[in-house]
This record gives sequence, structure tokens and C-alpha cells, in this order.
Amino acid sequence: MDLKSQAAPRDADLGYRALVVDDEKPLAEVVASYLEREHFEVTVSHSGVDALAVARQVDPDVVVLDLGLPGIDGLEVCRQLRTFSDAYVVMLTARDTEVDTIVGLSVGADDYVTKPFSPRELVARIRAMLRRPRSVSAPVTPGGGTADAELPPRMFGPLTIDVPSRQVFLDAELIPLTRTEFDILAALSSRPGVVWSRRQLIDTVWGEPWVGNDHLVDVHIGHLRRKLGDNPTEPRFVLTVRGVGYRMGSGQ
Repeated sequence: MDLKSQAAPRDADLGYRALVVDDEKPLAEVVASYLEREHFEVTVSHSGVDALAVARQVDPDVVVLDLGLPGIDGLEVCRQLRTFSDAYVVMLTARDTEVDTIVGLSVGADDYVTKPFSPRELVARIRAMLRRPRSVSAPVTPGGGTADAELPPRMFGPLTIDVPSRQVFLDAELIPLTRTEFDILAALSSRPGVVWSRRQLIDTVWGEPWVGNDHLVDVHIGHLRRKLGDNPTEPRFVLTVRGVGYRMGSGQ
């Protein structure tokens, strides 16, 4: 374990905390150095077991996680990480295949980057994710502007979306969503009569610097529907508008 920055109490003057996990030590050090230049507090780990222990210790805001770790691989690390952390996760993969992408996102990763990659681009994408709302702010709508943080809960049949608290209830039962899943649902529900294209959702949820396959949206929509018990063939909450994108359903 290489602790480049010991955990410290949260303070408004401190930068974001990042955990970089890669068994390729030179690459991990390069990524760490770029993040440190952007005033991140960086911790580096080279194994999955070590990374999980460190994540519990330092409580990172973002985890840069290699898919191909020895022993416990990146998928299992991400799966376990999601049981106690809502940190943003960027998966690093040496293979740019749809299967890798789907599997990586299915365990809770927010984004992925294929090796080789530009460290500057990686940092830009991390910055874009960290600009996303975390507590009281609502997402930007396609027409511009932010939703009022004091708006009452949004109701769609048995589904309740409380944007200020970032909580979702189905039949009064709390539904645990990842940040990305919640942000997609918050965006769709902010203008329920509007069809959102995949590109609009990416620009709103991931941020405009994000570049990559729009299929990322479909994967997260699939996870969201499963958690909401939404039948993809006859959805009540997240509707597909063929050839265009998605919109919010009434829940009936």
C-alpha cells in the first residue's frame, strides 16, 4: 500500500480525495501525479484487497480502478466497494469491447477509459463527474438552468423522487441507487413530458467533456429499471422513445 496522502478530517479547504488502483506501478504514479497537480489528495494501491481496505480508511470521492487486477479483479473490487461507498468509479480497461463495458458498469462503475489513455482527459472526465450534484442541487435541464433545490418530491404513481435529499421511494420503500442512476432519474423527472436523447443525458449527468459510446446510458437505464422493478417491455417509469431516447412515465 502506497499512501501518498493520509486520511484527514473533511474540510472545505481540502481538495477531493482520489484512490488510484492499478498493479502497473508506473501508470498508477503517472495518474496520481496528474491528479495531485489538480490538488487532489491521492492514495495509490496496487491490489484489490489493499484497495478495499484503503477505501474504508480514506473515504475517497473518486476511485480510478483497473479492471485487470491480480487476485481480486477490478469488477469484484467495484462490487464490494458499492456496499459501503458512493464514490465515483472510473474503470480502466485494456480491452475496448462492449462486453467489458457492460460488465464493468453493471457492478456500479460510473465511467470507463480504455488503455492507452490521456491522463489529462482522465482528469477532465473526473472533474466533470465531481461537478455533478451531490446533495441539494438538482441537475441541469436540457433547456438550461438548474432546478430549485426546495421543490417538493416528484410523484409518479407509487414512485417518489426527493431531489434535495437524493432519495427515491417505491411504495414507501427506500430504493438504493448509485449517484449515476439517481442523476439520470432526476434529469428525466425534472421535465417528464420531454424526451431526452442519450447525448443530452450524457451532457447533463456525465458532463460535456465526456467522450465515448452513448451505449453507456442504455446500460445505466437497464440497472435503474431493474431496481425500480420496471419491466423493460412495458415500463411504467422510464420509457423508451425508439430512435430518440428516454422520457419519464406516469408510473400508472
